[in-house]
Amino acid sequence: YETKPIAKALEEYPDLPKVAYVYQLQSQGLLHDTYVYGVDVKRIIPTILFPTEVMDGAIVSGNCVSACDKNTTYVHLNNPVIERLYARHGKDINFVGAIITNENVTLADKERSSDFTAKLAEYMGLEGAIITEEGFGNPDTDLIMNCKKLEQKGIKTVLLTDEYAGRDGASQSLADADPKADAVVTAGNANEVVVLPPMKKIIGKVDVAGIIAGGSQKSLREDGSLEIELQAITGSTSEIGFTLMSAATY
Repeated sequence: YETKPIAKALEEYPDLPKVAYVYQLQSQGLLHDTYVYGVDVKRIIPTILFPTEVMDGAIVSGNCVSACDKNTTYVHLNNPVIERLYARHGKDINFVGAIITNENVTLADKERSSDFTAKLAEYMGLEGAIITEEGFGNPDTDLIMNCKKLEQKGIKTVLLTDEYAGRDGASQSLADADPKADAVVTAGNANEVVVLPPMKKIIGKVDVAGIIAGGSQKSLREDGSLEIELQAITGSTSEIGFTLMSAATY
């Protein structure tokens, strides 16, 4: 894999649309943290990274969000969005790089970060962007802000997220929305209930399934099986697509 300096990258395939990856990193605090070259992402403003830097370990996970949403360091190292964009580079897109941004909790922080993300996207001359988030609820606002501000600059966006649509799938999937977010890929409904069969060998204490996000006091069945939401399974609805699961609306 190779990412050239921006000036050269923009010239390399002049007839192909210039596309970048907008990479939202968890930074809500209280063990919802991510580090870039050792710096807490809460402390950064959005910046440009070579995607190969991500592959080399620039991003390290330090968070314990709901298990289904968690991007481990291994997942960052092997980010499938980056790999797919590289696979299409020079064929139907010109993949010019990545913009990393945070998911801080105050409105002022969100406005500043999304403004800066849109400014960088415009500076890079982008025509399209893939935007991913980590977590749900509060970070949905960052996702929609980034989408809206890029679209307002004429940059087409595709969002990759998961859903919290209730166990019946009938509730609003995201905590925020906008008409400009009209191209969305879902990694599944985190509230969907599954039954995990009993295991002969268990490492750790199985009774914690009753108190973790996605579990309940009724999760542990008499036969040793677990009835839980996907939310309780690490990476099950990965918002960077490190999964084979999705969901569709008919």
